[in-house]
Amino acid sequence: MKQLCKFINIKAFVVLLFLSLLQTLTFGQDSGSNSVTTTTHTETQTWYTQPWVWVVGGAVFIIIIIALVRGGGRTDRVSVTKTTTTDTDV
Repeated sequence: MKQLCKFINIKAFVVLLFLSLLQTLTFGQDSGSNSVTTTTHTETQTWYTQPWVWVVGGAVFIIIIIALVRGGGRTDRVSVTKTTTTDTDV
């Protein structure tokens, strides 16, 4: 019986040692020597790189300049009336 227990302990130790060596071999295969790298390129554009934004912005800017130059169509005229009085009773 003692020999059987000793044999099972030795067998468990050998299996544990074998699995540890097998795990070491599989980790050794994961070195970066044959690794494949994939690169994905995503192109993002910001809103101000679109041509229609510049066209709309330019049109709005021109409309604002025209509105400021014209003054809204108002004319600021000052009418001055001059009255002269002659006092003959002095």
